[in-house]
Amino acid sequence: MKLEFFKKEKKFRKGGFHTNPDICWEIVLYVAFAVVVGILVYSVFLFKEIDQGFSAEDAELNSESKSVNKAKLDKTLQYFSVREEKAIQILKSPSPIVDPSL
Repeated sequence: MKLEFFKKEKKFRKGGFHTNPDICWEIVLYVAFAVVVGILVYSVFLFKEIDQGFSAEDAELNSESKSVNKAKLDKTLQYFSVREEKAIQILKSPSPIVDPSL
């Protein structure tokens, strides 16, 4: 004999608000695609803008007009030679602090 008075039925329902993951992935995919396209368009625009600023003719004219000032070059070489001499003196001089462990 089978009694069905207090029989509990198991109902598996999702509780709360749940979204469809397929729709979310489509939205993420479309947003990512739009961002990539936007970056590509911006990079092409930026490349064209920068490319207009530099041309081969400008580079040749600028390289010919620039010259090295010999006085500045000699002054710079002298500065670095003085620094080298100071570095050698520092390395060769004994330490003014006495080691307490000795």
